[in-house]
Amino acid sequence: MSYSHLLVAVAPTPESHALLKKAIAIARPANARISLMTLSTDPEMYNQLAAPMMENLRELMQEETQQFLQSLADSTDYPIWKRQIASGELCEHVKTFCQKYQVDLVICGNHNQSFFSRATCSAKNIVKESGVDVLLVTL
Repeated sequence: MSYSHLLVAVAPTPESHALLKKAIAIARPANARISLMTLSTDPEMYNQLAAPMMENLRELMQEETQQFLQSLADSTDYPIWKRQIASGELCEHVKTFCQKYQVDLVICGNHNQSFFSRATCSAKNIVKESGVDVLLVTL
């Protein structure tokens, strides 16, 4: 079976390069599109007492996340169609993205780190709600 659009859930970890490499191996034979999605951490989770500084911290974290996605895209010889930064529940963002952009395969990594712990916990919901094939890759 070939896919036309893959959505890869990544995190700012070295393992994301391996996950993207796996996605490219699947996408290349069919010349499929690849999009990247990552979760951005909400700084308010860390310290509610620093409210005046939250906006600057939010902007900084957003910029760092954009740089991570750009760096990941630049590290490959395969075009990345879209990059999206989400916050909140991964499942909802994946579902919406899949519907809006006709994604037919979602690829998630299985890590023990915070992002992928959430992604793994969300895997059942992604499978249930996304309406597309989901590949959970052990890294």
